[in-house]
Amino acid sequence: MRIKSLPLKITFAGCLLALSACGQPEQQTSNQPEPVVNDAASASADQDDIGGVVTSSNGPEAGVWVIAETDDLPTLYSKTVVTDEDGRYLIPDLPAAQYDIWVRGYGLVDSEKLNAAPGQSLDLNAVIAPDAAAAAAYYPAGNWYSLLEIPDKSEFPGTGPDGNGISPNIHNQADFIRRVTSGGCGACHQLGNAAIRTIPNLFSGYDTSIEAWDRRVRSGQAGGSMIGSLAGMGDQRALEMYADWTDRIADGELPPVPQRPAGLERNVVITQWDWADPTAYLHDVVSTDRRDPTVNGYGKLYGALENSADYLPVLDPQTNAISQVPVFPEDPNYNPAPAPNMEESPYWGDDPIWDSSTTVHNPMLDQDGRVWITARARAPGDVPVFCEEGSDHPSAQVFPLGRSGRHLGVYDPDSEIYTPINTCFSTHHLMFAEDADNTLWTSGGGRVIGWLNTRQFLETGDAVASQGWTPFILDTNGNGRRDADYVEPDQAVDPARDKRINSGYYAVSPAPDGSIWGSNLSYPGAVVRLEPGDDPSVTALTEYYELPLDANSDPIEGFSPRGMDVDRNGVAWVALASGHMASFDRSRCQGPLNGPEATGQHCPEGWTFYTEPLPQFKNIDTPGSSEGSYYTWVDQFDTFGLGANTPINTGNQSGALLALNDGEWVRLRVPYPLGFYTKWIDGRIDDPNAGWKGRGLWTTFSSRAPFHMETGAGTSSKVYHFQMRPDPLAN
Repeated sequence: MRIKSLPLKITFAGCLLALSACGQPEQQTSNQPEPVVNDAASASADQDDIGGVVTSSNGPEAGVWVIAETDDLPTLYSKTVVTDEDGRYLIPDLPAAQYDIWVRGYGLVDSEKLNAAPGQSLDLNAVIAPDAAAAAAYYPAGNWYSLLEIPDKSEFPGTGPDGNGISPNIHNQADFIRRVTSGGCGACHQLGNAAIRTIPNLFSGYDTSIEAWDRRVRSGQAGGSMIGSLAGMGDQRALEMYADWTDRIADGELPPVPQRPAGLERNVVITQWDWADPTAYLHDVVSTDRRDPTVNGYGKLYGALENSADYLPVLDPQTNAISQVPVFPEDPNYNPAPAPNMEESPYWGDDPIWDSSTTVHNPMLDQDGRVWITARARAPGDVPVFCEEGSDHPSAQVFPLGRSGRHLGVYDPDSEIYTPINTCFSTHHLMFAEDADNTLWTSGGGRVIGWLNTRQFLETGDAVASQGWTPFILDTNGNGRRDADYVEPDQAVDPARDKRINSGYYAVSPAPDGSIWGSNLSYPGAVVRLEPGDDPSVTALTEYYELPLDANSDPIEGFSPRGMDVDRNGVAWVALASGHMASFDRSRCQGPLNGPEATGQHCPEGWTFYTEPLPQFKNIDTPGSSEGSYYTWVDQFDTFGLGANTPINTGNQSGALLALNDGEWVRLRVPYPLGFYTKWIDGRIDDPNAGWKGRGLWTTFSSRAPFHMETGAGTSSKVYHFQMRPDPLAN
């Protein structure tokens, strides 16, 4: 096992530097000045660019953002760049429109918005923050979240409501932290942003902050889920913890100061489009075929609205136009009523805003640009006969199934036809294998992993014959094959027999060698490798690799995966609730990969850890950070420009994508609107001969609460395009 805890360049000393000249901001005239031509900044500007120099009372401002936004196009559009070491900026390739232009940066408050059009040069006056509190309003959510005080190690295991209030099911501090980050509330929305670290006015009438928090988590259609998350920690102790956090912030406690963008971070260009209804929320976006990122070059993007609405949002980035593709269950009679609000929402009142029957979770494009999705095709309990015991389906004969909550669907943009696909297994994420059948592997099946032979399905339309599934079987007798006789999950390992495990995949990622990797959500959690064999229903074997623990079952470094991916070398990369990115290299394992000892803790040497670049929680002295990214995605084909096989975390508390480049973090921060939170990344090469302009990363705003962004209720989820220029002034 290797540990690479990268140093955090986030210090309180930075606050003194950033605010050393803090005073009253310069008075700004209410009359908008004429754009000022600056030859040095505009020498390489084209007629579709805007450039200039950013200065403050301290001189040129390096590493601050310049934002251009317009509502003149079919949907709200903005583009953001970073200034170079001399304060120069250049916003490239702007569609013809009038733009509001302003400056934002650490140590500053927003400058006045000025109006300009492409082809103009505009110098901008940055405004030094008048005090540390004003500056901190722009800091990443994770810096604020790091002020949370986690219960001390000595308080675990929890002793329940009659003891210390911590759930007795939580045996150590690490498992508690898991529930505070990506294993709990952080899996649905950002924590630490202004919407969470302050108490809405609707709850201001309670006597204590604990009561206010108890009421706030009952709001809206997700109230039951939020209460459940707190109950998993021990609801009273969790409420006390969060109330203490917001009380200290209300009393003026401030977080560590982040570093301004530097180095490669200044070369980033971020373009944004609105593309959904304000009450809808996105889970994922897709732009291309993962196996060949040149598919669908310059084409439309498709999103997934999960529980919120029954359509795929569509963006055409060439025309800046948005549209919708309706999706629906196979069963026309399946139309469940929207879940009711538990209590009034501070944003939407008593109105339920989510009403999806298909719960589309994840989209993928195939080699021909079809959009495949995980979506509900029927009521979860209406189980087809071919799934059940007694069926002649090959997979059902091995392992019959019952209830399944989400299935599959496919949309063909050429014919504009959407087809629901009824599956026996449940689905969550999906990804194509690199095989002749274009096999679509899925996660979310719980006791099994399911797949669809899409070649066969497209040729025949036969969903029954085209699908299959298999349980997870460890080769604990070490004979190199799967045996029909195995022990069950609740039975002890028998060295003479194989063993079935309940290790349902959360993420799923087919590797170039044909194996199928996934992540297991738990403590300490694991990555899982499945070797399908010739007939996966009966030949698939599983390998299970847990995060390393010491003799006391405490983590040696990181713990609790969520989303993961594999690179072209078969190395698994995973986001951890402990505030790490981790890699697992199976080729480094020194012991046997099967047999009675290969049940989880048999390859600690395969793991390497990289601490994500946020502060650790204030009272925690173990490795990690307050980040806990939702997903790790690997840029296998250099779609962004940092090189092939670059792993990138979703950086949910950082408000940034976090790319690991030669062992150093490159933070791709989204400064506006504050609150950026995504659950997936897609990389596309539109034109391999167009340099940086022909490639980039695509994400969407994935929080269940787009109204938590700084622009508030009415804010739409967004599509983001990240591009890496060779320098901050390239056009």
